[in-house]
Amino acid sequence: MALYYDAATVLGTDLQVGSLKSRVYDGSLGLQSKPAHLYALISETAKYDTFLSEVINNAGILALEPKLTPILCLLLTHDHLFSKGGIAASSTHHLRQAIERHKARLQAELTKARLRRRCATVEELKTLLSSQKPPAFRSQPRWVRINTLKSSLDHELSTTFKDYRTDASIAEVIASPSSARVLTIDPNIPNLLAIPPDTNLTGTRAYVEGSIILQDKASCFPAYLLSGEHDDQQDMGHCIDGCAAPGNKTSHLAAICLENGRHDIKVFACERDGRRSRILQDMMKKSGAERVTVLAKQDFLALNPNDSRFSDVTHLLLDPSCSGSGIVGREDIPSLTLPTAGKVEKAKVSQLASPTSKPKKRKRGNLQEDVPVVPAETKDAAPVEEVRDTSHDPVRLQKLSSLQTRIVEHALSFPAAVRVTYSTCSIHIEENELVVARILSSANAKGWRLLRREEQVEGLRSWKHRGVELTTQVAIEGPKSLEMLSRLSEADRKACIRCHPEGEEGTMGFFVCCFVREEEVAPTMNAPDPESASISIHDEDSWEGFDE
Repeated sequence: MALYYDAATVLGTDLQVGSLKSRVYDGSLGLQSKPAHLYALISETAKYDTFLSEVINNAGILALEPKLTPILCLLLTHDHLFSKGGIAASSTHHLRQAIERHKARLQAELTKARLRRRCATVEELKTLLSSQKPPAFRSQPRWVRINTLKSSLDHELSTTFKDYRTDASIAEVIASPSSARVLTIDPNIPNLLAIPPDTNLTGTRAYVEGSIILQDKASCFPAYLLSGEHDDQQDMGHCIDGCAAPGNKTSHLAAICLENGRHDIKVFACERDGRRSRILQDMMKKSGAERVTVLAKQDFLALNPNDSRFSDVTHLLLDPSCSGSGIVGREDIPSLTLPTAGKVEKAKVSQLASPTSKPKKRKRGNLQEDVPVVPAETKDAAPVEEVRDTSHDPVRLQKLSSLQTRIVEHALSFPAAVRVTYSTCSIHIEENELVVARILSSANAKGWRLLRREEQVEGLRSWKHRGVELTTQVAIEGPKSLEMLSRLSEADRKACIRCHPEGEEGTMGFFVCCFVREEEVAPTMNAPDPESASISIHDEDSWEGFDE
């Protein structure tokens, strides 16, 4: 029964940041259910909310069951009527009993509502209801990374996507309904596909087995940039993903290493949060990333660079928590139509409450004339659709950028390190170019520089969006910040890669760059900052992966 309480919590939490995908992973909400189950329940209920509310209202359940809230009633009724396994709770649980006490009436109202829509079966009804649901606006396709630890692009194109036309443009893919069999093979990232945004792959064998991973295109940039061209990988040692959960970038990095024949490379994955550590471990197992060693409940800032385990670590991938201001997809927080208790006639209440009452007979010919109780459009139990959090809070951004800077500087202190990628899902300069400028100006970065555009792996070298130019239009607080930002050379700016939310490429807002060591310099140790390390922030990768 925790599943339904958790779903109600997710829908009723007034967060300023975070998509549905990120909320089901949010450790601060105290959720007990598996993220995949939560996401599936909420998204499936949202498909049929208006219809289910009609059935519930006509059955009069809420007037008879005071322990049922509208949102719980909606979620429970969905599973009672539409889920093969029924309500996921003990048969003796009071909320399950509150629904099943009225199963005859619910089934009768379902049948009448189905016949009013001239559907012969429930499956036909569900198809009709899905087609009538207004599609949410999407500016992104659904990105699918082929997990080469378990499969290959050719294999998936001939199986999972065998009926798909492969020459569609991104614009066509984004505009296509889920029924359209069109896809784009991405020109920048190997083994990456774009399919229509509302396509559901969770029932496919490839998804269940971990052969495909749902991961935004921009989120694939760090591992690809870090590993570099094939020649760059010959001197590659072990790797660390410093902020790993849930593990999309981690498994991507492991896959790239294997693709290039580097079976000897180990990947260490740090995650300080206990719940997210378990998610990370589960995802590494499902993705087949045996080479990954998960350092559970491990704060990256607390790692000792001189620990013998890390003496051969040459590459570090850092995607620290950030404001999440670049994330697209807030519209997937459903704003549900909820049932209402309403006023039920005394005679009807008596009839519904008495299991021995016999319903009044009516002629079948009058069935089409039943007028449904129209559900009210209520949004009290669920927040309205949110927009991307682009608010500019200087104090919060300063704390975030301070933490981000310390994390990168700590990575630069690993003795054998030669490459370090830094990325965020933020659009704010304070978390991106300004962090880079601050790092390059610090003593910790002596001997380090940015990987220049012409040195980057081919697919990213051709990416047109680069670091912001310093103009009078740049929104940034304080003369010191402007002065610091001005220290970036034109080559440094072009070394930085940006992705723009809602752009024609169909990515989220994202930033990534790569630091490379030019000469051997004794590293400087950095102690973690307790205040910065405890900031509550948003992580773009809190959902994208297997579970949807």
